[in-house]
Amino acid sequence: MKRKCDKCDNPAKVHSIEIIKGAKVEVHLCDEHAAEAGLDSPEAAVQHTPVDELISNFVKLQSGEKKDRHVCANCGMSWATFQESRLLGCPECYDHFDAQLTPLIERAHEGGSHHMGKAPHHAGGDEQRQRQLLRMRKRMSEAVDGEDYELAAHLRDEITKLEEGA
Repeated sequence: MKRKCDKCDNPAKVHSIEIIKGAKVEVHLCDEHAAEAGLDSPEAAVQHTPVDELISNFVKLQSGEKKDRHVCANCGMSWATFQESRLLGCPECYDHFDAQLTPLIERAHEGGSHHMGKAPHHAGGDEQRQRQLLRMRKRMSEAVDGEDYELAAHLRDEITKLEEGA
């Protein structure tokens, strides 16, 4: 037997059962009255949430996991999203998540909080000399950009001497 709408004689298409203060409350409505009540009919529900997503959301709610309110102002990435993907959204994320990232970077770089790069094995591992080479290469590049070719050639020769001295 088909149910009729609780408010009119049309066939009921939306059926809702709720427990309110221990009492079972059944509601049967036609599409028109269901829309007025803010309930969707099964035909109107086009998209269903996958079961694994429902379970995941339920577990997060039950575990007391709070929503991450700390998001990057530039790209909107949250710390929780970074933890899942292990990829930051933009360069500003490094500044925004500095407090959380610093321990990770220090652990990855054996106590260092800034990445300095690696020195090639043939360079002898002299960090100060590597920094000097980096500065000289930068100056040489700036000299070429400024069309000061004499200075650029001089710096090139100095860089070559330093590299051969290793």
